[in-house]
Amino acid sequence: MVIILGVRKNKKTRFISIRWKLVSTYLLLVIVLLLVINIFITKTITNIYLEEKKIDMLAKTNIIANDIDYYTSSNSNSIIYEITKNEVINYGKEINSRIIIVDEDGNVTIDSKEEFRGQEFEHKEINSALKGKNISNDYNFKEYGHLLYTSVPLIINGKIEGAVLTSTSIDNIFVRVNSIKNALYWISFLSVIFVAIISFILANIFSKPIQKFTNVILNMARGNLNQKVEIHTNDEFNQLANAFNIMSTKLDQVDIQRKDFVANVSHELRTPLSSIKLLSESLLHQDTVDENVYKEFLSDIDSEIDRLNNIIDDLLSLVDLDKEKLNLNYKVTYINHLLEKIITRLKPISEEKNIELNYIEKAKIQLNVDKNKIQQAIINIIHNAIKYTHENGNVDVILYSDNKNAIIEIKDNGIGIPEKDLEHIFERFYRVDKARTRNTGGTGLGLSIANQIITLHQGNIEVKSEINKGTKFYIKLPLDDNVSLD
Repeated sequence: MVIILGVRKNKKTRFISIRWKLVSTYLLLVIVLLLVINIFITKTITNIYLEEKKIDMLAKTNIIANDIDYYTSSNSNSIIYEITKNEVINYGKEINSRIIIVDEDGNVTIDSKEEFRGQEFEHKEINSALKGKNISNDYNFKEYGHLLYTSVPLIINGKIEGAVLTSTSIDNIFVRVNSIKNALYWISFLSVIFVAIISFILANIFSKPIQKFTNVILNMARGNLNQKVEIHTNDEFNQLANAFNIMSTKLDQVDIQRKDFVANVSHELRTPLSSIKLLSESLLHQDTVDENVYKEFLSDIDSEIDRLNNIIDDLLSLVDLDKEKLNLNYKVTYINHLLEKIITRLKPISEEKNIELNYIEKAKIQLNVDKNKIQQAIINIIHNAIKYTHENGNVDVILYSDNKNAIIEIKDNGIGIPEKDLEHIFERFYRVDKARTRNTGGTGLGLSIANQIITLHQGNIEVKSEINKGTKFYIKLPLDDNVSLD
C-alpha cells in the first residue's frame, strides 16, 4: 500500500505496473521451475536409455565371447581364424557394432573393420576386461559422435585368454532424447503463455480491490471520512472491506461527535464569558452603583466563573484519565461515609428542583479505592440523575453487596434514555439529546469520566432505562481484598 501511494503516476498506469510486477515475478519463477524440471527429465530419460543400451550390449558382447571361446590364437590355425573372423564380422553387422578381439597381452587379433589387427590396445575398457571385469562406458567424440564401448573378458578353460571390445554408435539415443526435450520445451512454452494469461487475470482480480481501497483512503486523507469500500467477494478482501467500512463509520461518528463536542464546549464557554463581560461592562459604564447591585452582579460573575471551572475540570479529568501511567492513590475507604458526604453535598442542587434525594444503606462496606476519583464518578452519575429528573421527582442512592461486588444503585424517575442510545452513553463526546444537554448545561463528558474511573478500579457500570419512567445505574466495585461489614 505504501508503494502504491508513493508512485506519482496516474492510477491506471500505477496499477498496471503492479500487475506486471506480479505477473513477471510469477512467470520468472515458473520459467525457472520448468527449466529445472526439463533438465531433470531429459537427464533421467538419457540415463535410462543409456543403462538399457549398456545392459543390452554387455549381453551381446558376452554372447560373442561365448561363441569364440574355442579360439586361442590367430596363428594356431588359419582356418579356425578365418571362420572366427567371419563370425565376428557377421555378428558386428548384425548388431551394427565394431567388434575387436585382443589376446591376453592386449594385442588385436581380430577387428571386424580389419584396421587394428596386430596393434596393441591400451583402452581402459580392455584393461578392465583382462582383469576379469565386464565394463561399458559412453563417450562423445567430435569426429565419430556418441559411442558406447563395451568390453568383457574372453575366458577359455577358466583362464582369461583375452577380451572382446564392441564399439556401438548411440547417436540415435541422443536424437530421441533431443526430440523429447524439444517437445518438453514446446509444452513449457505453451504452459508459460497459459500461466501468463491466468496470472494477469488473477493479478487484475487482486489489484482491483487494492485500487478501491487506495481511492477510498485518498478520499479519507482529504477529510471525507464517511467512505465505503464495495467488494462483493467471499474471501479475505471482503472481510477486510467490512472491517474497513466499520472503521470508517466509527471514524466518521467520532469526527461528528468531536465537532459537536467542540461546538457545545464553545457554546458552554461563550455563555458564561458573555455573561461575565455583560455584567462587568454594566458596572464599568455606571458612575454610581448601589452596593447591593455590586454584590448581586459580583455574585452572578462568581457563579459564571464556577460554571467555567466545572467545564475546565471535566476536560482536565478527561486528560488525566487518558494518561497511560495514571497512578491511583488507593486507600481503605468507608463507602457508607463517602456516600453520606456526597448526598449532603448534592442536597442543595436537588432541593432547587424540589427533588427528593434519598440514601438507603443496606450494607456497611469498606473498599480499597482512590477516594477522590470514586467520589467524582459517583457525583457525576447522581448529578446526572438530578439534572434529567423532573421537578418533584425522586433520586435514590442504595448501597448493598452481592458477595462479589459492592453495588451502588442510583435510580431516578426521570425522562429516561432511549434504548438505541444505551450502548453509547459512556462514549466520549456522545450526546443523547444535544438540545436537552445544552439546556441543562452539561458537556457530555460526565458519564465517560465516571465509566473510566470505575474501569480503572476493575469495576463496571450497568444501566437500565425506560423512556419517561426513569433510569437505574449500577456501579459495581469488586470486594476482593476488601472488607464488607453487613
